[in-house]
Amino acid sequence: MKNRLKINGCLIALVMTVLHLSCYREDSYNTVVSTDMTKPGPVTNVQVSNFNGGAYITYTLPNSANILYVQADYMINSKTSRQTKSSYYSDSITVSGFAQSQDYQVTLTVVSRAQVKSDTVTVTVHPGTPPYLLALPSVTMVPDFGGVNITCINPTLANIGIITITPDSTNKLQIVNQDYTNADSNNFSLRGYDTVSRVFGVYITDQFGNVSDTVFATIKPIYEVLMTKSLFNAYVLPSDVLSYNSYYGLQNLWDGNTGEPTYNTAQPITPLVWPAWMTFDMGETAKLSRYVMWDRGIDGSEDFMWGFGAPGTWAIWARPDQPVDEVMPDSTSFPALGQTTPGGWIFMGKFQIPGQPSGLANPNYTSADLAFWNAGFDFNFSLLLPKVRYIRFECLNNAGGTNNFFDINEMSFYGDNR
Repeated sequence: MKNRLKINGCLIALVMTVLHLSCYREDSYNTVVSTDMTKPGPVTNVQVSNFNGGAYITYTLPNSANILYVQADYMINSKTSRQTKSSYYSDSITVSGFAQSQDYQVTLTVVSRAQVKSDTVTVTVHPGTPPYLLALPSVTMVPDFGGVNITCINPTLANIGIITITPDSTNKLQIVNQDYTNADSNNFSLRGYDTVSRVFGVYITDQFGNVSDTVFATIKPIYEVLMTKSLFNAYVLPSDVLSYNSYYGLQNLWDGNTGEPTYNTAQPITPLVWPAWMTFDMGETAKLSRYVMWDRGIDGSEDFMWGFGAPGTWAIWARPDQPVDEVMPDSTSFPALGQTTPGGWIFMGKFQIPGQPSGLANPNYTSADLAFWNAGFDFNFSLLLPKVRYIRFECLNNAGGTNNFFDINEMSFYGDNR
């Protein structure tokens, strides 16, 4: 018993010591970092290396163990100031966000652990052309079906905004689209406009609030209508994949319902032939501009988004004349866009399911991901493609990775059927 009491007493003493030390560390955490009020020396041997929209500045720190960081203060344009800090572990600092390629003054200050500041050192930087201004000359606007097609190259892969404006009913310019991106190549269309000439403008912004001049163009949108779905019919050829059953048949692709029932192939396809394809007739010939595809979403407790049988990558083939059957090429042997297979199927393009806006991976998603999925995915056809009537959809892989079936809820095709 005495030994047990002695052990318990030792444990109590140890716990009290730990608690005391813990309290001491917590108290000291909130004390002044340093009581040394000595003024630190300035940085020396300052060197500048400019880049697009900014500069790297290297320097030699003063010989002191009391330094906390180096601070850079500078104006990036006539109105906006920025402040950048670099710890004492580094001998360089980056300044960025400059609006133009010109001289700018940067003030460098050494700050001690007691928040005492050194004398300042002013250095001149001359950044290269900022990324948002590099992108501006590449902006092009051309007529597209129902609107305008806009392209823009972002050579530095910077975070930029491609902002589109056009006059409203009172002739006042209004923002109609904001495309924020860091992709090197950007290509998108704005639709829903009448086939009368109108002015569109595009300007580029960056993450620092800089804004370029506006590029204007007068665009006459090309005529576009929704293909009449009541004319659509299945056109099953011998090599086409079979539907799961009549309830999940091809007719669900054009029934106007973006929910259940979906079109679903046999699951799994037996015997398995992959890639797999199906064929249908639009009932009229048209120069197609685009299509919208809705995939199976959340059905009760089941979440099919970015998984299961949703097509991951696929090809669209088409033709104006009565189809003949053939085994379609896989992605390693596709003809050039607009060219044909030996059996006469025109290659209309290879397409891929867009990623989740949130950057999450299935089965995780946000409300924005769900809204993006439910809105359907819009894909453009090249303006150089000919008029067609019959469509063949070839699934190259599914989002679930099983590659033994695929399903689609609805498809809408747009173009000029005159």
